[in-house]
Amino acid sequence: MPLTNVPASATTTGARLVVDALLTHGVERVFCVPGESFLAVLDSLHDETESIQTVVCRHEAAAANMAEAVGKLTGRPGVAIVTRGPGATHASIGVHTAFQDSTPMILLIGQCAREHLDREAFQEIDYRRMFGQMAKWVAQIDDPRRIPEYLSHAFHTATSGRPGPVVLSLPEDVLSDACAMVPGAPAYHRVAASPSAAQIDQLRQRLEGAQRPIVIAGGSGWTSAASADLQRFVENWQLPVGLAFRFQDTLDNEHPNYAGDVGLGINPTLAKRIGDADLLLVFGPRLGEATTGGYTLLDIPKTRQTLVHVHQGAEELGRVYSADLPIVSGMPELASLLAALQPPSGKPSWAGAAEEAHRSYLEWRTPRPIPGNVQMGEVIQQLRARLPEDAIVTNGAGNYATWLHRHFSYRHFRSQLAPTSGAMGYGVPAAIAAKSLYPQRTVVALAGDGCFMMSAQELATAMQYDLHVLFIVVNNSHFGTIRMHQERHYPNRVHGTGLTNPDFAAFARSFGAHGETVERTEDFLPALERSLAAKRAAVIEIRMPQEASTPGATLEQIREQGRKLRGEGE
Repeated sequence: MPLTNVPASATTTGARLVVDALLTHGVERVFCVPGESFLAVLDSLHDETESIQTVVCRHEAAAANMAEAVGKLTGRPGVAIVTRGPGATHASIGVHTAFQDSTPMILLIGQCAREHLDREAFQEIDYRRMFGQMAKWVAQIDDPRRIPEYLSHAFHTATSGRPGPVVLSLPEDVLSDACAMVPGAPAYHRVAASPSAAQIDQLRQRLEGAQRPIVIAGGSGWTSAASADLQRFVENWQLPVGLAFRFQDTLDNEHPNYAGDVGLGINPTLAKRIGDADLLLVFGPRLGEATTGGYTLLDIPKTRQTLVHVHQGAEELGRVYSADLPIVSGMPELASLLAALQPPSGKPSWAGAAEEAHRSYLEWRTPRPIPGNVQMGEVIQQLRARLPEDAIVTNGAGNYATWLHRHFSYRHFRSQLAPTSGAMGYGVPAAIAAKSLYPQRTVVALAGDGCFMMSAQELATAMQYDLHVLFIVVNNSHFGTIRMHQERHYPNRVHGTGLTNPDFAAFARSFGAHGETVERTEDFLPALERSLAAKRAAVIEIRMPQEASTPGATLEQIREQGRKLRGEGE
């Protein structure tokens, strides 16, 4: 609770004010790699172990990614604390992911003492310049008495409008020196716009006049209640709904109105349905590069379709696509109004479109044969069948994730953690954060060999905190996505994409985790059962041939496409 009626003679430290603010704003855990620049904060956290868990990571990038994952899962800012210079630069990846993914997050950075600033002191960086383009707000607190004010502004900024990261620099003398005790601010409140009655009426009119409408939903800011309201809306109006790139958990994928994911590797039938639509109801996504297939799915700046675009941030509306009806709104505020919107009596002109779109999705997610002894589509479906509906599945970036996105069925709201920013190394720390937040839920991280090795040291973190995460490593001994692009643009000129890897099962066992190796499809389910029964962190290595590039193409097929593009072999 914020301090009130503080005696004028009372003293404290800046670090204590920081921890008091974290308590006020409901922070339950912080992720960090310790540094001498914020020892005073660590000392103050020592007194609050029953209220705030300090999760010590092995790399600042992991700490920042864990904080970002908490923001994604809860809608409340995840908090990371890192030291100056190298610590901050390592953590910048999590800030960038939070910015592009519109995730509320706060990064606290220990800074040089004020008297040493602007001398290029040890590990000194001006964080306002460094993070200026990848955070919603960056500031340095030079007066400890203003710490409650700055932290309050940070939490409000991170959660209001389009959510995103905030970075605060904390000079070490501001944290350690004695200062007057000051009253704290009250707990933050999320601030969001809501559609006007006139805008909802316009949306209704456009929908009633449509012949081939489709919904594209996703982005951040959704809640379980908003997801349920969206479901009622699409049911009432019999609308097909696609979900934006890496927000496939916004609606139950088994719902009969679900048409599939709108992102990289989109079902061509769904892409055609969107292209042929006369009304696009876009609720939440920015309509960024991945969701629009490199800005090719929709015309710029005016789409052929009538476009209703609802987003939390006014600055996003009209940024690329000029909507016929732009609406600034939070997703819960929008969805509650949509759920109450009743359609006219009788069947709409598009009756049956949702069912047809769902049938196409079910056909699309049926596994196709790929080279090698491991059929990844079947493996993913076995994984889905074995996991509980509320299991959380994470991934970073790489071609391995295309099997997950295409063949996995997300049944539970906020069960998918993946970076729309395309950041490698995300899945492992995200899974650890998810398990620390929800220890009763099953958590699985899917990673490629390259992706896994960018954060594999965090196996130590999982073991230290007894977090029973299952890590599945798809090992094809190369950077698969880059190799794919390399073969397409420079066929038969492979360079710089090969990898030499450890025995990942043995690597896991060296940490005290459970380890398995799978080289055939039929070996996966028994390995999965043993790993889940191990009651500790586990790694399953799946060995794949390099030729199996994506669910829809082999490397040779991609190479042939490259030859044709270059006019070779004709």
